[in-house]
Amino acid sequence: MLGNENLLKESSIAIVGSRDSTEYGEQVTKYFTKELVLRDVVIVSGAARGIDYYSHKTCLENSGKTIAVLGNGLNEIYPKQNIELAKQIIKSGGCIISEYPIGTKPEKLNFPQRNRIISGLSQGVLVVEAGEKSGSLITVDFALEQGREVFVVPGNITSENSKGTNNLIKQGAKLVTNCEDILV
Repeated sequence: MLGNENLLKESSIAIVGSRDSTEYGEQVTKYFTKELVLRDVVIVSGAARGIDYYSHKTCLENSGKTIAVLGNGLNEIYPKQNIELAKQIIKSGGCIISEYPIGTKPEKLNFPQRNRIISGLSQGVLVVEAGEKSGSLITVDFALEQGREVFVVPGNITSENSKGTNNLIKQGAKLVTNCEDILV
């Protein structure tokens, strides 16, 4: 772990979603992240492109605290375009964690395992955008196994990025349209 380990004891919500986020997904992520930060909720995500990036970045822009969970060793930030973001997370009092030893490369099989830590650190998981076979759905499965609540933002019924989220709502996940839906 790098950074502020005390964040692991704080109230937190995981925000996950598509790496190839749409403009809608970005806007929704920024909205929910800002509102949660204003209520002193720590934001947990996976430091990936797309929704993860926007949740961490928006959290920092609003003076919040965030935890990034890596699918590789702490000596390497993946994707590389998030190196500056990782530095800002540590500088702002956040933390970066990984269960993988130094030197572990970002291999495809590591990321589903990383997702169980994202959900495990959080009181609930907010899914912003997810396709039918999204890794975010793996995070949801872990969250349910761990007794965490799953919150889902409804999406455009014609968007591939919303098929997974809309199916989660059909299966009984809590549909959310504002921060109060999460914090009640």
